[in-house]
Amino acid sequence: MKLRVCALVSGGLDSCVMLAELARRYRPIHPVYLRQGFVWEATELRQLRRFLRHAPTLSACHAPAILTLRVRDLYGRHWSITGRRVPDAHTADPAVYLPGRNLLLLAKAAVFCARNRIPVIALGSLRHNPFADATPRFFRDFGRTAGEALGCRLKIIAPLRALTKEQVIRRGQNLPLHLSFSCLAPKRGRHCGRCNKCAERKRAFRLAGIPDRTQYVNS
Repeated sequence: MKLRVCALVSGGLDSCVMLAELARRYRPIHPVYLRQGFVWEATELRQLRRFLRHAPTLSACHAPAILTLRVRDLYGRHWSITGRRVPDAHTADPAVYLPGRNLLLLAKAAVFCARNRIPVIALGSLRHNPFADATPRFFRDFGRTAGEALGCRLKIIAPLRALTKEQVIRRGQNLPLHLSFSCLAPKRGRHCGRCNKCAERKRAFRLAGIPDRTQYVNS
């Protein structure tokens, strides 16, 4: 009998490929999407639902559970809330850091798991993630602490942690990756083509040698 798993998802490449990877080992998969008030969420969530409808290998996935944990009172006039001065293609990757992102996601997901008797939480963290709340040690310690607080056994996994983004794309090349969404400043429901995340996406497809079918407003 396979274990149930809670998959913390956005609509991005990493989350979408992670769901396919989880489908090989877990049944069922409970995707959880957390609304925090970021400017890209409406477009991202719509694309996530489209991806799930068109990915035939994800029949084990439940419909995404939509949870809410607003951060405006913490982030103030941060670019992720206002949509102004969004990090562009020339900005260093640390500029896209969202303070406490994984800490907040995991805290809410841990309670969801405890209430639904789900023993595993998965995130789509990759090899190059430089932030302190994305390390194997952090995931191990958080699982132990949250499990103790909630009176259950809880394990945090990052099944793509050894991979780069281009490796993720190669692994998911048979999925409808053009329906995934990873843009900080969507325009008319499409990738802007100019932000830091769009640049990262374009570069990863190029390095992977896989055609990029993403629709960008600015190519």
